Amino acid sequence: MKPSIFKIIALIFFSIFTTQLSAQKFQGKAYYFSKSKMELGNWGARMSEAQKKQIQNRLKDRLEKKYILNFNMQESTFLEEDKIDAISGATDSWGGYFSRGDLHKNIKENKLVQSQEFYGKRFLVKDKLVNIEWSLGTETKKIGNYTCYKAAAMVPKSELNWFDFSWNDLRQNSDETKKIEEPMIVIEAWYAPQIPVAQGPAEYWGLPGLILEVSAGNTTLLCSEIILNPKEKINITAPDKGENITKKGYTSNIRKKMVEMRNNRMGRRSR
Repeated sequence: MKPSIFKIIALIFFSIFTTQLSAQKFQGKAYYFSKSKMELGNWGARMSEAQKKQIQNRLKDRLEKKYILNFNMQESTFLEEDKIDAISGATDSWGGYFSRGDLHKNIKENKLVQSQEFYGKRFLVKDKLVNIEWSLGTETKKIGNYTCYKAAAMVPKSELNWFDFSWNDLRQNSDETKKIEEPMIVIEAWYAPQIPVAQGPAEYWGLPGLILEVSAGNTTLLCSEIILNPKEKINITAPDKGENITKKGYTSNIRKKMVEMRNNRMGRRSR
């Protein structure tokens, strides 16, 4: 006897419902650490190796950081662990101005919410996720217990570093006589299909598996530990305090403030 059309429809709906329920329940926690290469430019060419090492040790807390990624199938939060300046014994306040704040990604709705604090004012940056057109490769390597596949992409530098500040970028933007092409950053990522979520650390997402390692510019993020479906439910929510602003608006605010500080400093020197 053939099953009735109503039974078939009921089975389809039940299958969809259980799949969605399973996706909602699937959660994980991944721990990452970052390493950044110190760029000294022309100034560094005049320094001895001992001087370079001394500066690198002094800036270790800025060059090496630890993060936690909480994720499910649709959302994730990327949080930096609090760090203390090893020399001064205080929090790294100046570096904090140009550090990534608490980041929430909703890949289903293509939304980013990031909490940023700049000179005592809190901003809530709301925008779209960075559009990354990945090129999938066949090269593999093991990261922990996971077989990872390589992927690569190129994105505009401003899409990754919009919360950062560079005096060089400011000089380029102030030069109205030149049209400077947007610099691109090469991204190299390694993802694990065994963890079937399109999540990743920082701004990175969109691969058929959790991103366990990613390098862009002079910084690499590497996963050191993964906990899947922990006993205690993970609360994944977007930050909600601060003045609403876009990435472009936040960048503009930083540059205006830094120009103001530079002009005030130059004004004091001319007196």
